[in-house]
Amino acid sequence: MMKQMTTMMALAVAGSLTTHAATYELDLAHSTIGFSVRHMMVTSVKGQFKEFQGVIEFDSENPTAMTATAEVSVPSIYTANEKRDDHLRGADFFDAETYPAITFVSTGVEGDLPDLTLHGDLTMKGITKKIAIPVEVLGPVVNPWGATVIGLEGQVTINRQDFGVSWSKALDGGGVVVGDEVKISIALEAVRKDN
Repeated sequence: MMKQMTTMMALAVAGSLTTHAATYELDLAHSTIGFSVRHMMVTSVKGQFKEFQGVIEFDSENPTAMTATAEVSVPSIYTANEKRDDHLRGADFFDAETYPAITFVSTGVEGDLPDLTLHGDLTMKGITKKIAIPVEVLGPVVNPWGATVIGLEGQVTINRQDFGVSWSKALDGGGVVVGDEVKISIALEAVRKDN
């Protein structure tokens, strides 16, 4: 009897945790997915993707149950240089015609609010690798128009060679034109769907 009661209480607690989870969709007007990569070994070129979408399931009472998915439009890459952007979309880099999307699907979360580590599968050019993104999660708050919003900010460094984004040229004095390490920065605002 006691065992059954304990099981029922555990199920009730689990149920109460999941019922507080809310679905949030990314607000593109207030979100950025950017990157930077070393150029000529002396400076960093920065860029961003202008089009993307994503969904976050979040409960501030149970933050490690958070899930997140995102899809980024590769053709929307922007570095403020049209010739360079066309090169990045081409077969030397992202091959946007064959692989038009970069995706992320979370597989787990650890930590305590506001600092969490979001684990997941990043897929680029048909290659999937596991990554871990340290993020700061802020909110939820209610904006002046009555919508509930949360924010996520974080940065992770990946090696582009791991995803088949391999073009570069050697410099005469040593080094390469394009570095292998790419810093990805996210600053995301998401709005609860049931507002």
